[in-house]
Amino acid sequence: MNDVFDALSHPIRRQVLEMLKRGGMTAGEIAGRFPVSKPTMSGHFAKLKAAGLIQGENQGGSIMYTLNLSTLEEALLSFMGRVGIAGGKPNEQPKDGVTA
Repeated sequence: MNDVFDALSHPIRRQVLEMLKRGGMTAGEIAGRFPVSKPTMSGHFAKLKAAGLIQGENQGGSIMYTLNLSTLEEALLSFMGRVGIAGGKPNEQPKDGVTA
């Protein structure tokens, strides 16, 4: 879960996720919308992929990125459970029934 929140900590990465909500896009299409270098965007893509938030598939020399909502949903549900928000996954109880 830490990887997910680390990936979400940067505004460009959050904007990339917003863009991918509408469907898959190539790395070039995404990078063209930001005033940063291609190597910088590559680093952002790598961080999002490492967190499992996006998937990249090579399609004819271009990388097509798509959103992986299941990872984001899992992280949010886990977080909600940790802070006691309804609908979140509650923390597992220890076998002896004692909570910290």
